[in-house]
Amino acid sequence: MSALFRKIHGLGNDYLVAEKLDGLELSPELIRAICHRHTGLGGDGILEPVESTTNAYGLRIHNPDGSEAEKSGNGLRIFAYWLVTRRGAPAEFQIETISGSVACEVDGTIVSVEMGTASAEPKDVPIDHPEAFVDQELPGLGGLRATAVGIGNPHCVLFFDDDLDTLPWQQWGPMIESHSLFPNRTNVQFAQILKQDRIALRIWERGAGETAASGSSASAVCAAAVGQGLCDPGRITAEMPGGDLEVWVSETGAVRIRGPVEEVGQLELSDQWLEKRLRISQ
Repeated sequence: MSALFRKIHGLGNDYLVAEKLDGLELSPELIRAICHRHTGLGGDGILEPVESTTNAYGLRIHNPDGSEAEKSGNGLRIFAYWLVTRRGAPAEFQIETISGSVACEVDGTIVSVEMGTASAEPKDVPIDHPEAFVDQELPGLGGLRATAVGIGNPHCVLFFDDDLDTLPWQQWGPMIESHSLFPNRTNVQFAQILKQDRIALRIWERGAGETAASGSSASAVCAAAVGQGLCDPGRITAEMPGGDLEVWVSETGAVRIRGPVEEVGQLELSDQWLEKRLRISQ
């Protein structure tokens, strides 16, 4: 049994595309082992091609903790790039995820994805709250104010005036990720408005922890900023540790992202490594 993966990153947010699995089932235990930074291939998740129920290309997105993500902006951009460079897909097409289909466009190493429309409606996040949770205090967290946003997956955005690296956001991240308000847990973003069209952010990703970049997180932050009147609709630059991502937010909350991806290379699991992990997981 052989298992081949193509490692590609978007602004430091790296994923392993499952190129060849030979019938291998990606169990949560195996996903955690493969994504391990020291004893596995290492990655912020695994992108698994699957059959689509429409004319789109199908995708399952696995978090490094073994859970499944509804959507990932960088994951979609990476998968779109892989489809064009490794599977001969056209420059424009649809990718189907468990949260719906999204339009993608690949221009060399620059990839754009239509992320859909951001929503603060509780059922769209989801969040256990009777009304939209916008700039409100998170219970039990010492006065931290947040906005809950859904864009195919859940997000919790916190805005600060201070330099983000002076804040203990790595401590806050896991507490907010598993906060009781969010039945499916949540991605967490800490943001600072730098200009009307530029936002700095730090990311605590659900199932992955601290992350250098995230397309869906950048989308949620920019949509929340426009919704709260902190930024004007249009193009906003999301400034992340891994680099800048362009985000367009319309007046209705529709979001498009655009940025670079880079292929690292192809990796193959050794038979010895794989057999050992399969025995452990049984």
